[in-house]
Amino acid sequence: MTETVQWELSGFGDEIDADPRVQAAVMRALGASHIEVRSAWGTNIVDLSEDQLAELKSVLDEAGLKVSAIASPIGKVDVELPVEHEVERLDRALRAAEVLAAPYIRIFSFYYEGKKAEDVRDAVIERMTALARRAEGTGVTLVHENEKDIFGDVPERVLDIVETVDSPALKLAWDPANFVQVGVKPFSEAYEMLRPHVVYLQVKDAVSSSKKVVPAGEGDGEVLTTVEALRDSGYTGFASLEPHLAYAYETGGFSGPYSFGVAARAFAKVTEAAGVVAR
Repeated sequence: MTETVQWELSGFGDEIDADPRVQAAVMRALGASHIEVRSAWGTNIVDLSEDQLAELKSVLDEAGLKVSAIASPIGKVDVELPVEHEVERLDRALRAAEVLAAPYIRIFSFYYEGKKAEDVRDAVIERMTALARRAEGTGVTLVHENEKDIFGDVPERVLDIVETVDSPALKLAWDPANFVQVGVKPFSEAYEMLRPHVVYLQVKDAVSSSKKVVPAGEGDGEVLTTVEALRDSGYTGFASLEPHLAYAYETGGFSGPYSFGVAARAFAKVTEAAGVVAR
């Protein structure tokens, strides 16, 4: 029988409620040790004031929660914006990571509507390199999320980014639902290629025919197979719930406390089947 391994359970708190106290209470009730911070009190993490960051830290400390990642919107903008635009916003995300003692910051690789991917590749690489260089030496690792409709939404371009930038400060977050929504079979078509660079798991699933997001294990994201492969590869990092079960929008999604619990229980079934404890 496979020996049980332990991962750190986290989740996007603002999918539960805008109030970080409610976020923290629900995460603790679900047995999580960490929380991923995208927004608090309805304000994005990169726009929180120093006082708000301090208050957020106090709330999370009181709840006994650590922060797994800063779920920033960095790189979720048009690639034609100046390089400095996102580097300056990254400074605010890095400050949030410093205050909240977060080891990771999630980033994206730019929209390019109306253009061909090959035509914006150099501009994307220039910007991703600038972001990685800014993060080097801070102790924080940037993790690229394979969001749909950005340059790095399919495996080949994700690999191109991380290998070309070639920085210890830039790694990958794995999001199976996003791959499904761009017509990719996550494990079958991307896992072997990208696994050497994956350091963070985002938990959501989707149905390929409708693109609808569903709880983990209920779609075509090959979640169980991926969890088993990560387990066998020695992965012992974070599994961060990002259910998107109520609705999604450009900078995030929402589930509410009840649906967030549904998502957590669905993932618990997956991890139990794989001999993984996530808490």
